[in-house]
Amino acid sequence: MAVHHIRIISVLLIASLPFTIAIEGKGNSSEPSDADRIEFALNLEYLEAEFFLYGALGYGLDVVAPELAGGGPAPIGAQLAALSPLVRDLISQFAYQEVGHLRAIKKEVKGFPRPVLDLRVGTFARIMDSAFGRRLYPPFDPYASEINYLLASYVIPYVGLTGYVGTNPQLQNTTSKRLVAGLLGVESGQDAVIRTWLYERLEVRVMPYRLTVAEFTNRISVLRDRLGNAGVKEGRVVGNVLAANNASLSYDRTPEEILRIVYGTGDAHIPGGFFPNGASGAIAKSFLQS
Repeated sequence: MAVHHIRIISVLLIASLPFTIAIEGKGNSSEPSDADRIEFALNLEYLEAEFFLYGALGYGLDVVAPELAGGGPAPIGAQLAALSPLVRDLISQFAYQEVGHLRAIKKEVKGFPRPVLDLRVGTFARIMDSAFGRRLYPPFDPYASEINYLLASYVIPYVGLTGYVGTNPQLQNTTSKRLVAGLLGVESGQDAVIRTWLYERLEVRVMPYRLTVAEFTNRISVLRDRLGNAGVKEGRVVGNVLAANNASLSYDRTPEEILRIVYGTGDAHIPGGFFPNGASGAIAKSFLQS
C-alpha cells in the first residue's frame, strides 16, 4: 500500500511540473533539444527584424523593443532605405512581424542577446559580387533604391523559411511544432510578397548595372545553393515565382546549411557575412567550437 501511495504521489508531482520543461529538455543528449532548435531561429529573426526595421523606419529594436535585444550590440551599418510609400508600408509590416516573432520565441525559450549583425553596404556588395562572380561597380547598395532593397530582401527571408521547414519534423513537443508552424506561415507570406514584387519586374534593368531583376534573382538563388552545398533547393531558377520541389513541396535546410549561407563562407565553422562573430545559441556555437 505504501508503494502504491508513492507511485500516485510521483505521478502527481510529474504532472504538476511546468509545461515548458518539455520544450527545454533533451530526449537524447546527442541531439539538439527543441529549445536548441528554436533558439537557433532567433539568429535569422534578429537579422530580418533589424534589416526591415532600419530599411523602413531608420531605426531598430533598440527603439521599437529594446528588451528583445537583450543588451546585444546594435547592428553595424543598417540604414533607412529609399522606398516608395507602398513598399515602405510593406516592409514596416514585415518589420513588426519579425518583432512579434522574436517576442513569441523568447516567450517559449530563454533565447540569447542580439548577436553582432553586419548590415553594411559592403556586406551586401560582397554577396552580389559573389553571386555574379565579378565585382559590380559601383558596389551594390541595398539602401540606395527600392529595387535594390527588394533584391537584398530576396537574399534573407527565404533562408529562414527553409530552416523552419527543416526544423519542424525534428521537434518533439506539440507546443514547439505549433510555434514553428506559425512562424513558417508568416515567413512564407513575406517571401511570397517579395517574390511577386520582383517577378512583376523580371525584365526591369537594375541601374547602373544594366542587369535585369531576373538575372539578379537567378544568380542569388544559385549562390545560396552553392554556399549551402546540399544540392538544388531553389527549384527551377527560371520562370518560378515560388521555389518548390517536384511535388511542389517547400525545400528544407539544416542549421549547418543555413550557417554556410548567412556566413557567406560556405562553411558553418567559419563566420562572416551577416554574422562576423558567428551566430549564437548552442547549435551555432557547436560548429564554431568543433
